[in-house]
Amino acid sequence: MSVTTIAVAVVCVLVLGFFMRRILARREIREKSIEPEALYALLKAKKTLLYDVRQPLDFLAHPEIIPGATRIAPKDIADQTAHFSRDQNSVIYCTGGDEETSQMVLGKARALNFTRVKLLRGGIAAWKEKGYPVEAYTESFHLDTAT
Repeated sequence: MSVTTIAVAVVCVLVLGFFMRRILARREIREKSIEPEALYALLKAKKTLLYDVRQPLDFLAHPEIIPGATRIAPKDIADQTAHFSRDQNSVIYCTGGDEETSQMVLGKARALNFTRVKLLRGGIAAWKEKGYPVEAYTESFHLDTAT
């Protein structure tokens, strides 16, 4: 086998691995996501806890929150969730539904051993688009954007 053939094989394996990771990440996001309609029903039935994990700059631009949500700054997630049960039904949301942010948020939840957490598909933007209620967020917060 020539060096060129081996190099091409290695590149193919690396590219295949990259695409497989992306496919698996998308599948996880799909499996761990909840639609706004389903979340609305769960909140009405009081069958889940809701956490807003948006960045401080997102609050500066859109100072509102889904009623009943608990605000947790991304940089404080580990500290603020230390006493939480890891197997409680909970939903977290961000601003929108971009895949990179969703992957990061789910990765943090997984790293903190949360087993029954879902991500609101489309974030608060999708929630508002469906006409579901939001309320003004009046708590003070720091514009520290550290994650």
